[in-house]
Amino acid sequence: MGAAAPASHGQSARLNDFHSLAWLVYVGDHKVADKWAIHTEYQWRRVDWLRDPQQQLARLGLVRTLSARVKASGGYTYFQSHRYGQYAEVPGQATPEHRLYEDVSLADRLGRVGLSQRIRLEQRWIGARGPTGEGPVERWEYQNRIRYQLEAELPLQGASLDDKEFYLTAFDELFIGFGQNVGQNVFNQNRLSGGLGYQFTDNAKLELNYLYQVRSHSEPDAASSQPVVELNNGLRLNVVYNLDFTKKS
Repeated sequence: MGAAAPASHGQSARLNDFHSLAWLVYVGDHKVADKWAIHTEYQWRRVDWLRDPQQQLARLGLVRTLSARVKASGGYTYFQSHRYGQYAEVPGQATPEHRLYEDVSLADRLGRVGLSQRIRLEQRWIGARGPTGEGPVERWEYQNRIRYQLEAELPLQGASLDDKEFYLTAFDELFIGFGQNVGQNVFNQNRLSGGLGYQFTDNAKLELNYLYQVRSHSEPDAASSQPVVELNNGLRLNVVYNLDFTKKS
């Protein structure tokens, strides 16, 4: 169950909210030309070990390979947030959000370790309903956000990762809001994750990771006017499945 506790006296006054996470993620980059791929992604996020909905995400984009180590992509994301926890951000019905995104990713190697970095810009339109949180969306609030992710992959059965082999995987991603309508919520969240992966083929992988999420609410708690920070941890199951539509049968 989620739980909440005030911060210690050594910290600035805030309310801490704790939840257990269970995230199921599918990701696929499907090659349609020599240097082009279509990105597809869906995330089903639950709290309190699958009992309650947290969020869901569907993403569609276009990926361009610029060189052996550089890719650029962009596209559209539909995001939905549900009501959960003692200090719920969503007062009633699920909150919809539309996003556009653009990113650049870099791939490198450090000995046996594969490293990737990604910088992503997001333009967000967040739906707002009436005071009770029920009924139709009355307005859309625009926000900007930048994200930086560093990911590492270590093969466990040799110098390189080959088919039918296990590997260790880890990443850290920082989310920073900027521009109008962000207010004091400049630090949006941070995700730290690590776990075990298995590569069936170069285009099919399965990963089970521990996930720790620190997430700052956009608005203070209505009753106490104190900021709310979620300190969440749980499991993330990641399925990677890529298709190559350029291969001739």
